Order: sequence, then structure tokens, then C-alpha cells
Amino acid sequence: MLNLLEYLARSARRTPDKPAFCDQGRSFTFGALWSFALGCGTAIARRTDGISRPIAVLTGRTAVTVAAFQAVLASGNYYVPVDEAMPAARMEAILRQLQPPLLLYAPGQEDAACQFAHLCPVLNVEEGALEPTDAPLLEARRARVLDVDPAYAIFTSGSTGTPKGIVVSHRAVIDFIEWMADACRFSEKDVLANQAPFYFDLSVKDLYLTLKCGAACHILEKKLFLFPLLLLREIERVKATALVWAASAFHLTANSGALERCRPQTLNKVILGGEALGAKQLNLWREALPDVQYINLYGPTEVTVDCTWYPIPRDRTFADGEAVPIGAACRNMEVLLLDGDLRPVPDGQVGEICVRGIGLANGYYGDWDKTRDAFIQNPLNPWYPDRLYRTGDLAYRGADGLLYFAARKDNQIKHMGYRIELGEVETALGGVDGMAAAVCFFDPGRDKIVCVCQTALTDKEIVGAIREKLPRYMQPNVYRRVDAMPYNANGKIDRVKLKEAYFGETDPKL
Repeated sequence: MLNLLEYLARSARRTPDKPAFCDQGRSFTFGALWSFALGCGTAIARRTDGISRPIAVLTGRTAVTVAAFQAVLASGNYYVPVDEAMPAARMEAILRQLQPPLLLYAPGQEDAACQFAHLCPVLNVEEGALEPTDAPLLEARRARVLDVDPAYAIFTSGSTGTPKGIVVSHRAVIDFIEWMADACRFSEKDVLANQAPFYFDLSVKDLYLTLKCGAACHILEKKLFLFPLLLLREIERVKATALVWAASAFHLTANSGALERCRPQTLNKVILGGEALGAKQLNLWREALPDVQYINLYGPTEVTVDCTWYPIPRDRTFADGEAVPIGAACRNMEVLLLDGDLRPVPDGQVGEICVRGIGLANGYYGDWDKTRDAFIQNPLNPWYPDRLYRTGDLAYRGADGLLYFAARKDNQIKHMGYRIELGEVETALGGVDGMAAAVCFFDPGRDKIVCVCQTALTDKEIVGAIREKLPRYMQPNVYRRVDAMPYNANGKIDRVKLKEAYFGETDPKL
């Protein structure tokens, strides 16, 4: 298998009338999705030059977005998801960097698309799908695409303020999905309830597990995640068997107490990623749904979604403030923990997570310097080219042989003469009864650890609860409370916004 589109082609031949993707207003069977992809793919191919190029796609939480992605692959090009709600300045920055030959949009997105028509031509995908299929043209275009060529590129925020476009190959996705379908036991009987937006790489799992296995995927409305009880009832209504969610959505649902009132009985697996998994929230889910298999995954976009996994044994328990392992490397991936001189660290010592394997992205679109900085020669292999990706994340190997996430490399501070991982402080705070969420950062101007928390607990109550978990020098010096944590577009706690709010009300001269 060389091309991701083959997953759809095979499922369309096998079960053409089976529902594949549905949202609140539209659904596609596998056969209808295939027909749409060929029609719209023909329209795209006729508007491009035959060389595999990036096609920008305005995304929404819709089945038509999925169809647009498949149409791009059918045309022999690769897709670049861009959020329909993205600020115009950021969208323009991405399109100028990308220089796509085409921007695809769906009905209802006309205004968003047309304001960028001066940067590239635009195409309504529903109109494109009406064009008669030109099978010889599509076959000729796809024949030029190798499995090492891009399937998609996803733009994430860059540290310099310029978005980074991470280019991922067909082979990287195929290798990952083949492993995940087998390891997590997905089949045509599964019904997925999609949480991740389609411009976020976590959604790649929902998308291609559904297409490979001939499963079904319900695209949940965004507003449901504001009302956890309604969310759980919708999961129950569609008879979902699998959740492949960001840990933040999992935590919000657990913290809401909704699991005490609704426990979807069809669920058999819940797969988490995107952020560190909280033991307290995991315990709440396990108490409500003890027969579900919970799996913790870890990985940045640059390694094709995930590179480690930990299927949590039903007989293993965790204290509320305990770290949950990120486990061991996925098949055909190797994870190394290296120090600042790129030498392996001993077991139990924190090192940077560095990854090698077929899942590594091709690099950053149009940015050779960032690519060279992040994708380096394996320092343990001086004999032939062997790429290694430096994640910037820190972890250690526990006594049980498993990997444990520690913190971001830039989340290590020096306070009162001690080196402190703020991730360890957050883990301890997360285990406190009555603590819905906690984020820590450092105020270097005052040499203080700041904790922004969602809780009704007093400072004294928090300190009393963590006294036995953290030494005094690791405990926060300042507590600020919020009614609810802000979340960014990817469903993660918006740490930048929290820091801006804090430093905006204190002396910004650091």
C-alpha cells in the first residue's frame, strides 16, 4: 500500500452502503465518500499542474471536510487543513508561506474563503464534486505520488510567532494506522465519537482508523463539550465504542461529575493524548466505566501523531496525584532519552525525548533552518544517515521500565537554588481533592512559582494537601484562581493566555 486514499477505496469496494462519517447535517457512506472524492478530485486535478502541491482546505466539524481531504489525495496532491475560525492575519501568513494553487471551501464558508481569493484561486468542494470523474487523469496523477511524498501538512504555532508547517508522508501515516488498528483492536464494528478538530493532528486517528477498518465516525458538535452530560448522552445515543480524545476533554468530562449520571455502556476503549493524563480524572472514569480499556498515548505532530503508548492494566491503580506512564515506543519507533550533550541518560534520570523511525515528518514546509535544528543525525550512529527528532519534551524511565513524561524542556526552572520541573508540581496539584485544574509557570522577576487554578480551595488548604507530596521549595508561592480554564483551538489549556493575564496585572519588566 502506497497511498492513504487506498483505505477509502478498499472500504468503498467492501461496504459501499455502510455509513462512514456523519455530522449533525450530513452523512456519507463509504461509496458516496468515494464518489465525492473522485468528482472533486477531478476538479482539483484540472486546476493543478500535475506536480504534487499543497492544497489548503478550510476545515469545519463536518463530514464534508473529510471528503475534501480525500478529494485532494485523489487528485495526487496533499492537503493542508486551516481552521475556518482562524484569525485572518494568521490565515494570510500561512497562505503566503504555503503559496497553494487552490483553497477549498464548503458551502457556508464563502465569506471566509473569498477574502483570500487574492492569494490563490478558491473552489467550492460541493460544486467540484459535480464534475464528471476523469479516471485516467486521476490515476496518472496518483501514479506519480510515492509513499514518501506528503499526505498532509499541519501548521502549528512557532516559537518565533511564525506558524510551522509540519509535512507528513503517506508512509508515516500508513505505518502508524496499521499498528494502531492492530494494537488497539479496531474493526468494522467500531463506532468512533470524534472530538479533535480536523486541523489538529489527533484527528488523523479518527479519520484513518475509520477508513482503514470500515468503521463509523460521528463528528460531535463543538458545543457539546461545554455540556458534559449532554456530551455523554450523545455518545450513548450513537452507541460509540471508542473515544480517541485529547486528555483535556477527558479531564473536563471527569471534573464535571456528569459520569455519575450517564455512563455510556457501549464504550470499550478510550484512547488519550495531546496532554499529560491526570490520574485523578482517570480514576473517575475507571470508577464509572471499569470494563473500558484506557490507553495513554504520547507524541508530537512531528512523529506522526504518537510514538509511545501505554495500555493501562485493569489491575494497576494510581493515586490521584501519581504520574501515569506514557509507556513504551510504538511499533517501528525508537525513543531515546538524551542529555544536553546528546548522550543517553541512566534509568531514573530525566532526559530529552528523541525519536527515530518511519513516523518522523519530512520536515517543516519551506523552513530548512528549523528542520535542521529539530531533525538531526542520530548521535549514536556516526556511520550513515539516521534521522532523529528532538521533541523538546523531558521524560525518565521508571523502575518498571516504562517512560514517564516530566515536562517541556523549557518548563524547567531554577528556584531557590534548586532545579524544578513544573510538570511535577502540576501533577501533585492535580491530585488534590477539589482541584479541577492547575497550571504552573515561573515569575523570574520575583523568583516565584505561580499557580493558576480552578478550585474553591483556599491557599492554606492547597498547601496542606501538597505538603507531603512536594518539598517546600517546589510549592507555588502565588495562587491565582479562575472560574474556568481558557482553552486554545486544539483543546489544550491556553498557557499563553494565562501568563499574559498574570504578567499584565504585575510588573511586565522581567
